[in-house]
Parts: sequence; C-alpha cells; structure tokens
Amino acid sequence: MRIFEINTSQVSEHAALAPLALPGSCSAASYLWISLTRDEFRASLPEVQQILQTLCQTQLVDLHVADLLNDQLPSHSDYTSQYDVLVFRRLASGGNGQPAPATPPAATPAAPAPRPRGGPPVLRRIDTRPVGFAVFDRVLLSVHPEDGAVRDVFAARLLAAAAPGDRGTPALDVRAVTNRVPTSPADLMLRVINQIVDGYLDLRRELTKQLDHWQAELIDPRSRFTNWGALMESRQSLHHLDEICEDQRAAMQDWLDNLETLPPPKDAAEGRERELVMIRSRDVLEHIERVVHHVRRLEQNAETAVQMHFSVQGHRANDIMRVLTVLTAVFLPLNLIAGIFGMNFEFIPLVHKADGFWIAMGSMLAIALLLVLIFWRKRYLARTR
Repeated sequence: MRIFEINTSQVSEHAALAPLALPGSCSAASYLWISLTRDEFRASLPEVQQILQTLCQTQLVDLHVADLLNDQLPSHSDYTSQYDVLVFRRLASGGNGQPAPATPPAATPAAPAPRPRGGPPVLRRIDTRPVGFAVFDRVLLSVHPEDGAVRDVFAARLLAAAAPGDRGTPALDVRAVTNRVPTSPADLMLRVINQIVDGYLDLRRELTKQLDHWQAELIDPRSRFTNWGALMESRQSLHHLDEICEDQRAAMQDWLDNLETLPPPKDAAEGRERELVMIRSRDVLEHIERVVHHVRRLEQNAETAVQMHFSVQGHRANDIMRVLTVLTAVFLPLNLIAGIFGMNFEFIPLVHKADGFWIAMGSMLAIALLLVLIFWRKRYLARTR
C-alpha cells in the first residue's frame, strides 16, 4: 500500500489510510493517489470508502468494487456522474510469463503452481494482469496485482519529479511539461497507463528479433526447421496480444468519448486542464495503435514466412524431381540399346564382331553425352539460385 498527497509542486507520502478519512486532513489544493494491491483493497475497503465519502462525497458502487477486485477482467471503461473507472491490462512481471507470486498467509494453503508456458522466453512474457483505476475529482484509486511493479516504478519517478532541487526550476506551463508533477487524478492515471503501454512497445523489439530469426530459418532452403510447436505457440501468443491491445484501444476510446461528453468547462484554467488530459489520452491511444499495428504486422510476417517455407520446400522438391526426370530420360535410350542386345536371337548386328562391345558402349556414351548437353542447354540440369 502506498498513499501520496500531490499538489502542483509537492508530493508527500502517507503511511496509513485512517488519518486521511478525517475532515480537513487533506489540503483543498491537493489530491490523493491511493494505490493498493487487490488483497490490500479487499482488506481496506471500509477505510477507502470513508476517504472517498469525506473528500468526494461519494463512494464506489458494488459492481465497480467487484471489477477492481477481478483478476481476469479485460480492459474496459465505465463511468458514473461523479467518477470514472478504467481497467487496463499490463504485462506480468514474472520470469516465465506468470505473475510474481505473493507470500500467502500461514493459514492459507498454497495454490498449485501454474503450468509453465512453452516457446521462447520472449513469448512467455505475453501474459497480462489488470490494473484498475477509479478517477475522482480529488482522488485516484489504483488497484494493482500483488507485485505492484508499475506502481513502485512510477512512485519513484513521481518523487523524483517533486525533488527539492527541481521545484525552483521555472517552466512555461507546469501542466504541459511531462516530467512535472501531475496536476489531476486523470493526468496521473494517464501517465501510469502510458508507462504500461511503453512496456508493450519495448516488447516489440524482442518479438521482432525472435520472429526474424525464425523467418530466416524458414526461408533458408538448406535448413531443416522442426520447431513447429514453438512457432504455433508464438502465433497464438501474438493473436492473444492482438486481442489484449484491441481491448485496451476500446477502453481508451470509451474514455475519450466520455471526456467529450462532459459539460463545457467553467473557466479557462479548467478548459486548459481538460485539453491537456485530452492530448495525453490521444497520445496513449496512439501508442496503443502502434502496438496493434506492429503485432498485426508480426502475425502477417509469421504467416508469410510459413507460406514461403512451404513454397521453398515445394520448389526444392520440384528441382529434385526435374533432375531425376532428366537422368531417367538420359538412361532411357541406353536401356533400350541394352535390351535390344540382350535378346536371345542368333543373328544380331555387332554380336559376333570382336569390337562390337566397344562400338555399342561408345554409341551409348555418345548418346548419353548428347542428351546431357541438350538438357544442360535447356537448363533442365541447372541449379536454381
């Protein structure tokens, strides 16, 4: 559990939830970021609801609480008249594509270990866990998986942005500078989501390198590619990643549509703030679309490489059959001559001559050389480059 009180220039971290539920405990010019794991959220739900009631005069509805606690929920967006809910799936941080296990309580029996996924290590990383966000006017509530890797990384970045040495640095517009402290819960949520999407962008390079290696093996006619199981798992993983990114894009598009339906801003400052949130939302959506485009291109490349592999193998088989056919055509007249001289007739030309054998052998050799020369000029025996 990590709790931050944030304003335009300072970030302070609180140790417990209970004091924040008291009226006046949070400055009117600041907002809270309450980040918990699912187990912490389940255990601290009454305190969280009390803080929301004190600061925002509302509470989470039961269905949204269930969504934030659901570990299998796909990316989606929902809203009420007083807050928004966004669920966004991030890459799991476990080494084998599984989430880092939390330490279970002593009284809870250990769950059976999940079956390890096959394929290259880069493809085992395509496993995701949902991160839930509830965006209020003065509170951002985020519910993370048990490892909390995204939360800790962004919390360190947030504290660094509010370091004392950075407060005196002038800026043209604090809200427009990306390394400054987020000015609203929506801005903070979008920055966390942007960090999640950057993980997918980093994964593209490793996926491209792995699939390029397989593509080179598939196209090489001298290779004997046998890793079909891993290739099929990679195609399934890419298809799964495509579905995840499509859900992310749909969720962000719903978020944007909801922003556009809000009533007009009351003043210029609020309008500027909403405009910056819209810009950052469109930037996140553009990053997601880049991932979707790249994943689909990788799927097409993998499919094209498989088709080219079988085309190359078929072409190689055609080359072999052409050579065998030419050799058969070369030896066919020789077999005819050998069959004629093998007949059991008493009077056959050249049979009773002393040099008849050498005449027949010379004729057969000349015919063979002539046929080889003809087939070579017609490129029936030429190797395909």
